[in-house]
Amino acid sequence: MRFPRSGLWRHPDFLRLWSGQTISEFGSLVGGAALQFTAILVLDASPLEVAVLAASTLVPGFLFGLAAGVWVDRLRRRPIMIAADIGRALVLASIPLAWAFDVLRIEHLYVVAFFTGTFTFLFDVAYRSYLPTLVQRDDLIEANSKLTASAAVTEVGGFGIAGWLVQLITGPLTILLDAVSFLGSALFLRSIEAPEAAPSLEERRSVISEAMEGLRVVVRDPLLRATAISSITLDFSMRVFGTVVLLYMIRDLDFEPGVLGMIFAVGGVSSLLGSVVAGRAGRALGLGRAMVAGLVIFGLSQLLIPIAQGPMAVVAVFLIVQQLGDGAYVVREISEMSLRQAITPEPFLGRMNASYRFGGIAAMLVGTLVGGILGELIGLRWTLVIGAGGTFVAALWLLLSQVRNVVGLPDQAPSPTG
Repeated sequence: MRFPRSGLWRHPDFLRLWSGQTISEFGSLVGGAALQFTAILVLDASPLEVAVLAASTLVPGFLFGLAAGVWVDRLRRRPIMIAADIGRALVLASIPLAWAFDVLRIEHLYVVAFFTGTFTFLFDVAYRSYLPTLVQRDDLIEANSKLTASAAVTEVGGFGIAGWLVQLITGPLTILLDAVSFLGSALFLRSIEAPEAAPSLEERRSVISEAMEGLRVVVRDPLLRATAISSITLDFSMRVFGTVVLLYMIRDLDFEPGVLGMIFAVGGVSSLLGSVVAGRAGRALGLGRAMVAGLVIFGLSQLLIPIAQGPMAVVAVFLIVQQLGDGAYVVREISEMSLRQAITPEPFLGRMNASYRFGGIAAMLVGTLVGGILGELIGLRWTLVIGAGGTFVAALWLLLSQVRNVVGLPDQAPSPTG
């Protein structure tokens, strides 16, 4: 069945995917925040321990990332997403159980973070690869805008709810609610009615061989290659920044979790606006220039956190204004994802997305550890400055490449021959 352009509100299966992805996004957001708050407030974690906890969610993507792309291309993608949701629900439920019996330790959080990271990686690769098979190519920007808009809405509620829930009922019980949310996501995904075509069984080679083929798709296409390098640079810098930013806000700026949740919610509003204007920004500036502009504005906003000083009210204003940069980041994200999905041949979507995620995970893993070490050695504020600086480097990669000349979605690239 074909649906009219800009008519995804009348596409029932997309709406089911959208609902499941929204719930999953909400769960990941609340759970990730609650996990960090639990480490900091319940277990009194050090900066390095917080960094190790964050790294634990990234290690699975580094170990299994390329193989996961092969699996996503070999198997139906919707069952992978459902299994990932159920897996996350089960492992997260172990935290409140251990806390209730007073046996919760930081090592337990590391293990849970590892397995939730594994399931989240599989879910993300599968849903990004599933979307282009569910909607028409001309609807990709609209679909990605709607999915990102829901992520922004969950950010508005998720961060605020996570902060207050942690403050009112503790981190472990917040994580229990998060586990239940993933079961809701699985139910929506299971209700999708459109049959998913079975992947071709012809010419199956080794996992390594097929994974390398996916990497070649990215490396050989100049647009995919440039956006991959930019994304990897951005992932590294954001992890340096993100590893210490919560510690900085709690310990150096003396903010409570509930207040921080309300401030982070402003970022959700900004992200929602970014998702609404992403299509217009791409048409006005061209997709490539919209991506560059989004990164530059986002980098400038990041610098507002380490330079914020003075009375708490003044510092709060700086933090709130900083959250407005999230909208610019979303414009870049929607433009890039739509570009990648449009030009990648369908049989390689899983491996393309996994290749990006693998490179990004490797960069985030290093960035997380670098952020933790720098936080110990040079202090949290200067670590934030260094992390923000990397965003401008990511923008420069795009500005010096062919991406800057991309106006609309190009035609799909031919399948590689070897």
